[in-house]
Amino acid sequence: MRLEGRVAIVTGAAGGIGRATAQRFASEGATLALIDRNEAGLAETAGTLPAATERTTCVVDIADEAEVEKTVADVLARFGHIDVLCNNAGVAGDMATAPEQDADNWRRVLEVNLYGAMFFTKHVSRAMIEAGRGAIVNTASVAGLRSGAGGNAYSASKAALINFTMTSACDLGGYGIRVNAVCPGLVETGMTKVVFDYAREKGKEDRLGYRCELRRYGRPEEIAAAIAFLASDDASYITGQALPVDGGNTASLNLPGMKV
Repeated sequence: MRLEGRVAIVTGAAGGIGRATAQRFASEGATLALIDRNEAGLAETAGTLPAATERTTCVVDIADEAEVEKTVADVLARFGHIDVLCNNAGVAGDMATAPEQDADNWRRVLEVNLYGAMFFTKHVSRAMIEAGRGAIVNTASVAGLRSGAGGNAYSASKAALINFTMTSACDLGGYGIRVNAVCPGLVETGMTKVVFDYAREKGKEDRLGYRCELRRYGRPEEIAAAIAFLASDDASYITGQALPVDGGNTASLNLPGMKV
């Protein structure tokens, strides 16, 4: 019950890592504000939580600052404070190579993956500053650390989010607010469904995650556990960090053909 009495916002809560994080936070005693564009998915997530968990769901386009500002105000009006922000929502974008980049794809990926996190951090941190405490956890990616784990726009957005995590930690540390990021490796979610479907169709499911040191892909619950740790007082002296949760994927060069 490390989050008992605390109010947590979780974006991208309609499925995948966001849903797993909401479930983990609920098990730790948090009051939840679940954010996503997918209303049906939000309702499904809310339905998986214990009946005793106080929660609200908000259908929000996180790329729209006006919507984000209103949502934060609504959460504060309902619960009185916000103690934890989990910026998890994201989109994958395309896999076009450098000569084939599409500006509209870049714009949307940056708007969701970077601007959305920035908007929520901007408006939630103001309330946290008044309270003199808070924890923000951003879901970045190993794609923000190494090439080869995502498309160009996606990788750039996650690298920027990692840097924003560090600069925000510097801005907010003096107010008792910690800012960290998790960097998941390959995890089966709605975003990666196409990868998993393709591998299963070709009979290559056993190859998923084989380049990780643990020789497997991850589960949303494993990422959620790391997020819950960083959101809790167990991580009270950790800020400005990007924690890979990737089965060891970033521990070696991971060049094609290195592992058998």
